[in-house]
Amino acid sequence: MPAIDHAAALVEYTRRFAGLVGPGDPQTPVPSCPGWSLTQLSRHVGRGTRWAAAMIRDRSTEALDPRQVPEGKPPEGELVAWLEESPVALFDAIAATGPDEPVWTFVGPRPAEWWVRRRLHDVTVHLGDAALALGVPFDIEPPVAADGVSEFLDLAVHKAIPPLSLHLHAHDGTGEWLVVSDGNGARWEHSHTKADVAVRGPVADLLLAVTGRPGSGSLDVVGDRAAWSAWLAATRF
Repeated sequence: MPAIDHAAALVEYTRRFAGLVGPGDPQTPVPSCPGWSLTQLSRHVGRGTRWAAAMIRDRSTEALDPRQVPEGKPPEGELVAWLEESPVALFDAIAATGPDEPVWTFVGPRPAEWWVRRRLHDVTVHLGDAALALGVPFDIEPPVAADGVSEFLDLAVHKAIPPLSLHLHAHDGTGEWLVVSDGNGARWEHSHTKADVAVRGPVADLLLAVTGRPGSGSLDVVGDRAAWSAWLAATRF
């Protein structure tokens, strides 16, 4: 898979997200995030990037309460600009603190720059949520979606996953992934190997599927469907 410039992609996909939600009805429900409207989804995305920036700036060793994030809500009528400015806050915090400075993350202390890729794929998946809510195509390049699958697996293998093996196969040539869990720990690799269950389809749909979004008719699930259900239940964030 080609290398991704995560910082440039974060700027671009934040722009795409802002361009999609900005003109939308703020009260539009987001079915893939039950109980949320476009307003709540938009605030989550913009605040999330600022949340990461604040923890980096403070060299946090524990999670910050999102309600304490500076500028955590958009000014009236400035949603699009507020969203598009959020990556700048993150980049400025990393530059001021140092990209290698360890800070709190979901999987233990990591260098501050770890948050760029994490924020990118939080934005890409929520772009998918907004697209599903508005009934429009999920606008993501296959290499970025493939990187999102890998990044999600990096997080998911830290969860308590029951014994299973899962093969993900992108039909558009962007990658294959094998996840193996023995019930005491899990790992993943790029591999074309038979598994308990295989999920195959376009990589954008694979990204939405592994992150627990509604299934797509373009996905084929072959083998032990109970193993796929167990994966989804164990890796829910």
